[in-house]
Parts: sequence; structure tokens; C-alpha cells
Amino acid sequence: MSRKIFFKILPILAIVIFTSFGFKSITETSKYKCMIQLKNYTGEGAYIAISLLDPKGEYVETLYMVGDDDEWYSDVTEWFGFYGKVRNDIDAITGATVSGGGRTINVIAIENDKIDAGYKIRFESAVENQEYYKDDVEFELTSATVKSKFEGNGFIRYVRMMPQ
Repeated sequence: MSRKIFFKILPILAIVIFTSFGFKSITETSKYKCMIQLKNYTGEGAYIAISLLDPKGEYVETLYMVGDDDEWYSDVTEWFGFYGKVRNDIDAITGATVSGGGRTINVIAIENDKIDAGYKIRFESAVENQEYYKDDVEFELTSATVKSKFEGNGFIRYVRMMPQ
């Protein structure tokens, strides 16, 4: 009798275990337009890494990379330290470099649970044979900042964010 019960319960137990651990939870994301306006400068186009940082200031992920020639990624020093170790695929989130005085508008996706939770967005910029700015723009990710404008400290004149 106990053997029959065991074989009746076993498939149910397998289904419960599979549904508990077999599916990755789906985190909702929102998309934001991100306009980056560069200062007037001479030289090559800028490489700009847009990264999500956790509340401790550690890299979580690359949101976008302005510059699609991976030969120059190492010029974006801090980000490359993270990217070089993790080697996540960023082909789908890259675009051409932007020259001095130019602008680029990109769409970035941010998980909703990262907003108002102590996370930050960092914009690092570098230009070949010129300077590198680790925190050209950096701000805490809040409901208000995803609709704001931020002045840059390096090659970036300003960054404007807005919900899409």
C-alpha cells in the first residue's frame, strides 16, 4: 500500500520542485531615453560606458556602451576592469562613438526594482590619446533622476534622462 502512495506522490513532488526552481523570476524593466551631449573638443570620438552600480558602488551591469570597437574598451579603465573579468556580451548594447560637440540618444533598460533602492548610474568617458573620466556623470537612480538632466565633469557636457 505504501508503495502505491509513494508512486502517486512522486510525480506531484517532481512538478512542485520543477516549478519552484525551474523558472527564473521575471523582473520588470522600464526603458529610458538617454541623451548624451558632448563638450566641444578636438580629437577622436568618445567612448562612454553607461553602467549600473549597486549601493556599495560595485558594477552590476553595462547598460550601454558608446563605441563599438572593442580594441579601445581598455581606455575606459574602471569599466574595463569589470567588463574584462565578466566578459558579458555587449554587442546588442553598443553604438558608434560621438565626436566633440556631438550628441547621441540611446534607449537603456533598467530593472524597476533598482529604482529608489540605492543604485547608481555612472557614465565613464575616454578619448584616444586624451583624458579618461571615471565619473564624468554619476547619479543615484531614483524616480526623480530618471527624468532629469546632469552636468558632466569631463567630455560630457550633460546627460538628460526621460522615461520612454
